[in-house]
Amino acid sequence: MSLSQERRTGIYLVIASALMWSTAGLFVRMADMDVWSMVAWRSAFSFVTLGAFLIVQRRVGRRSRLGSYGMPGVTASAVSAFAAITYIASLQWTTVATVMTVYATLPFIATGIAFLWLRDRVTYRFVAAGSAAFVGVAISVGAAVSARDVLGILCAFAMTAGCATQIVIARRFPDMDTTMMTAFAALACLCIALPLMHFRILTPQQFLACALYGVFTTGIGYILLLLGSRRVGSGEAGLLSMLDVVLGPVWVWLFYDEQISLPVLVGGAVVLLAVLWYLASDRNTAVVAG
Repeated sequence: MSLSQERRTGIYLVIASALMWSTAGLFVRMADMDVWSMVAWRSAFSFVTLGAFLIVQRRVGRRSRLGSYGMPGVTASAVSAFAAITYIASLQWTTVATVMTVYATLPFIATGIAFLWLRDRVTYRFVAAGSAAFVGVAISVGAAVSARDVLGILCAFAMTAGCATQIVIARRFPDMDTTMMTAFAALACLCIALPLMHFRILTPQQFLACALYGVFTTGIGYILLLLGSRRVGSGEAGLLSMLDVVLGPVWVWLFYDEQISLPVLVGGAVVLLAVLWYLASDRNTAVVAG
């Protein structure tokens, strides 16, 4: 596969993952459960889905090598579990629009981590766009009206840093088995959440919401993101994921009439404009040199 075809495939994979990832807030609102119950049920469905996929891989002769997981996989699984838990918590404690505004800083955080760890090149355009994006986040964060909102925003920042770290790890270790990594992350989330969740029978709506979240948003969405991020730069993968930032608040507005406050709207617009300006640079010249 030529480099141009490889990059195109990566773009499609990351965009598809963004579409799936954008439904997380919708399913959390649909389930209307406590954080740990949501984490446990979502993780159970995700683990079953990914486990089935791994079994199919083995039966068709694509057995994963043990060396393709190793310590990078263990580290990535731990980071993924942390990001998943803090993401659900952030969606429970503040608005989807606020969480998505914070998440929009992903390309800048990913590029910063890649710069510090992989010594990838950073341009002046990145510094300018990143600074503008964080100003936008500051405007949005100023809309916090309660301690619960502040806690949700802190969780959103933690989640974003975790996702950025996953992207860089996947690029640094391209042979890592991302399917196995995501499956073990789901299992870790399940083990952590079980002692803390509320044990009760789910309603049909809650069951459906958890199943959709676990199978599509988490299971398939994470795999597509990590596979796609191997084929494009760390920063570019984050930029392509911005479709999630736009669609996430739209789903909950359409289905649950969750309004977006003016500061969050203004701050989100600033962040997105900064990202789009950054993306408008010459795409043939890597924003983060690979």
